[in-house]
Amino acid sequence: MELNRETTQKLAELSKLEFNDQELAEIQEDLAQMIGFVEKLNEIDTTGVQPLTHMGTEGNRLREDEIKGSIDNATALKNAPSTEGPFFTVPKVIKK
Repeated sequence: MELNRETTQKLAELSKLEFNDQELAEIQEDLAQMIGFVEKLNEIDTTGVQPLTHMGTEGNRLREDEIKGSIDNATALKNAPSTEGPFFTVPKVIKK
C-alpha cells in the first residue's frame, strides 16, 4: 500500500491531530513502516492456526461479585464543583 502526504494528512485530520510539515513527514514514515510490517505478516500461511484470545496460558482471574456499601446521591454531589439537579455538570470538551 502506498502512503502519500495527502493520505497521511487526511488520517491526521480524522484523528483531530495537527502536525507541521516535519512532523507530518515523520508520521508518514512511521505509518509506512507499520503498514509494511502488517503486509509482511500477511505473507505468512496461517492455515490451521487457531486465533489467540490470550498471549499467555493463563485465563482471566474472576472473582465473586460482592455487594458492598455505597453512598447516596446527595453525598456524592456534596463536593462536586458544579451540579444540576441530581447530576454532575462538566465543561464541554468537543467543539465542532
